[in-house]
Amino acid sequence: MTDENPTPVEHGTLLWEPTEATLRSSRLWPYLRWLEAERGLTFPDRTALWTWSTQDQEAFWRSIWDYFDVLSSVPPERMLANAEMPGARWFPGARLNYAEQVFRFADDDRVAVHGYSQTREPVRLTLGELRDQVGRARRVLQDLGVGPGDRVVAYVPNIPEAVVAFLATASLGAVWASCAIEFGARSVLERFGQVEPTVLLTVAGYGYGTKWVDRTAEVDQVVAGLPTLRGVLDLGYGGRHTHVPHALDWTTALEQVGPQPLEFEQVPSDHPLFVLFSSGTTGLPKAIVHGHGGILLEHLKNHALSWDLGPGDVFLWYSTTAWMMWNALVSGLVVGSGIVCIDGHPMHPGTDWQWQLAAETGATVMGAAPGLVMASRKEGLTPATDHDLAVRVFASAGAPLPPEGYAWVYEQLPHVVLNVGSGGTDICSGIVQGDPWTPVWAGEISGPAFGVAACAFDEQGRPVVGSLGELVITAPLPSMPVGFWGDDDGSRLRATYFDTFPGVWRHGDWILFAPEGHCHVAGRSDATLNRGGVRLGTAEFYRVTEEIPGVADSLVVHLEEAGGNGQLLLLVQTEPGQELDDELRGVINRALRTQLSPRHVPDTIVQVPVVPRNRTGKKLELPVKRILQGHPLEQVASRDALADQTSLDPIVALATQH
Repeated sequence: MTDENPTPVEHGTLLWEPTEATLRSSRLWPYLRWLEAERGLTFPDRTALWTWSTQDQEAFWRSIWDYFDVLSSVPPERMLANAEMPGARWFPGARLNYAEQVFRFADDDRVAVHGYSQTREPVRLTLGELRDQVGRARRVLQDLGVGPGDRVVAYVPNIPEAVVAFLATASLGAVWASCAIEFGARSVLERFGQVEPTVLLTVAGYGYGTKWVDRTAEVDQVVAGLPTLRGVLDLGYGGRHTHVPHALDWTTALEQVGPQPLEFEQVPSDHPLFVLFSSGTTGLPKAIVHGHGGILLEHLKNHALSWDLGPGDVFLWYSTTAWMMWNALVSGLVVGSGIVCIDGHPMHPGTDWQWQLAAETGATVMGAAPGLVMASRKEGLTPATDHDLAVRVFASAGAPLPPEGYAWVYEQLPHVVLNVGSGGTDICSGIVQGDPWTPVWAGEISGPAFGVAACAFDEQGRPVVGSLGELVITAPLPSMPVGFWGDDDGSRLRATYFDTFPGVWRHGDWILFAPEGHCHVAGRSDATLNRGGVRLGTAEFYRVTEEIPGVADSLVVHLEEAGGNGQLLLLVQTEPGQELDDELRGVINRALRTQLSPRHVPDTIVQVPVVPRNRTGKKLELPVKRILQGHPLEQVASRDALADQTSLDPIVALATQH
C-alpha cells in the first residue's frame, strides 16, 4: 500500500471553451436567430440570455411556446398569471396534451425507441410502430375503464413497452406513475397505494447480468395491496420463463384490439401527467405531481437548448423507471430525437457495455452517472478508440462528478460538450447545468439553466457569491410541482420547499456560485458538516477519498456535540482484497489534510462492507447520522428503499458499540 495517488486535476481548470462554430452547429443557434428575427432581441453572450430568461419570464416562456410551435386546441391566455410561490399559475386557459407533441413528426420510418437488456434480444420501434402501438394500448386501457384523471401504474423495467404504455396513458388524460421492478413490494405499495390506481402494468421477472430474477411473488403482494385495481397487464418481458398469474397478456391484448385511431384528450396545462416519488428513505415517499404543460415546456427548453437534442439525434441515458431521468429520457421524443431504453446490469458484461450501446445506436447525446465515468477511467477504457462513437454531447448527473472525471472525458472525447448538471425529481429537470454556449471548468457546473433564477442564500436569506449557501430558486418554473398527491391544503408542499425562505424555493442542496457564474454542489444541505464553525460540503471529501487506491466508496458524517467540535466519522468501503489497516488510514488522512485542510481529517475511519445508498444511487448521509445519534433504523430508513437492504446493519451495530 502506498500513498501515491493519481495527480489531482485542479478544481476550476478551464477544459473547454465554446467557439462560434460550436454555437452555430448547435440547436441553440436557430433559437437565437429566431429571437432576433421574430422578437428583435439579440444577446451578446450566454449571461445576457440567461438574465433575460429569468427577468422577463412572460417573454421567455412565450418564446419557447411559439418557437417550438406547441400543439394546443386552445392557446394560453398568457404564460404566467400569478408569479407568487407557491401558487404560480402557468399557461392559464390552455388545453393540450403532452403525448400529442411526440407524434407531430412525420418521419415514421426512423427508429424512435431502441431497447437493450440482458433479458432478450434488442428491440427497435420506428415512430410509425410506436404510433400504432400507442393507439392500440390506448384502447386496451379504455376497455379496462381508464379515463381522464385515472391512475395507471407500472412496476416495470426500462423497456419500450413502458414508453408505449406511458404515452397511451398520457393521451387519455390519465395519470402515470412507475416504480423500478427491483423495488420490494412494500416500497411499491408505499408509492402506488397513495394514488389508488385503476390499472397495473408489470412483468414476471427480468435478467440481471447472468441471473434470472423472478418477481412473481412481489407482483402478487403488490396486486393484493391495491384494492382499487380493475386490471393487471403482463408486458410479457422474459415470458419464456414465467408469466404473471391472472393477468392480461399485453401482446395478445394489443393484437386483439387491432389498429386504432390515435387521439389526444385535451386537458388544462396543470392537469396531472405523472407522479414522481421522492426516495422514501425516511418516511412515506412524497408523491410529486407534474402537469402536462409544465413538463412539456420545460423539456422542450431543456432538451433542445441545453442538451442540444432534436430531430436526427439519438439520446442514451441509463435509468430505471423509478428515477426522473426515465421521464426526461422519454421526453427526447417530444423534440424529435430517438431514445435508448436500457434495462439490466449497467456494466454487464463489462464497464464498456454502455459505450458499446452508444456506438450501436449511433447515440449523439449520451448521459451517464459519475460512477460510470470514474469506473471507465479506473479501468483504463478508451471508448473513442475502441468504438465508432457519434457522441457530441456527454451529460452527467445524479451525484457530483470529480474534476478527474471531467478531465478523463476530455482526454477520451475532446470534441464533446460536457454538460454536468444538478436538479431533481422536484422539477424533473436541471436547475444548474451546461449548454453549448458555456465553458466547462473541471469540477464545476457551468451555471443556472435557462429560465431558472437560481442562486445561493446564506442563513439570513441573503444572496451570496464565492461562499457556500443554500441552493434556492427565486422565481417560479413551469415544471415545479402542481402539488403533492393527497396534500389537498398544500401544507406538505409548503413545508418541503418554502418554510425556510417564504416565497423562495429552497432545494436542499449546499452550493457555491463563483463570480463568473459557474458553481459546484457540495452535498445536501441537511448533511453539510459544521466543523468548528466552518461548514464543509461532503462532496469535497469524496473527491479525495475515492481517488485513493484501495478505496472503492466512502461516506462522511459529522456528529455534533454541545460545547465541542463533535466527531467527524468517515465510513470506507475498500476494494476487494484490501483491508482498512493503519497504512491506508494514514494515506486517507494525509490526502485529506494536504488536498483539503486539517479540518477535513476525520476523527474516526471505519470500514463497512458497502456504503449505504438508496436505489437511485444517493448516499444516505442523513440516515447514517441519525442512526449513529441513537435513532432506531425503522424510524430513519425503509429497507426497501435501499440499494442493498443490509447496508445499514453495520451502522446500527456501530451505534450500539458506541
